[in-house]
Amino acid sequence: MTNTIAGALAGILMGSMLLAGVAAAAEIEGKIKSVDPTTRSITLENGTQLVIPTEAVVEDHRLLQPGAEIRASFEEKDGQKVVLKLEPAR
Repeated sequence: MTNTIAGALAGILMGSMLLAGVAAAAEIEGKIKSVDPTTRSITLENGTQLVIPTEAVVEDHRLLQPGAEIRASFEEKDGQKVVLKLEPAR
């Protein structure tokens, strides 16, 4: 019984340590001010810059234009906000 509890606690501890290294996703909503296809980035009216990697989920590519109201989920990677998913604002 003691070995089972100790094993379970060790598993929980190891899982917690692994999750600590994973960046948490955040969300933002706003209106696109500008789009830079060269850097694959968009800038929102509030100044937030988002980078859109090729693997990001973009529901509608027509959203990638100035004036579009968007909601994006992103992760911080190397000091940049990297988009995971981009969709119309609700």
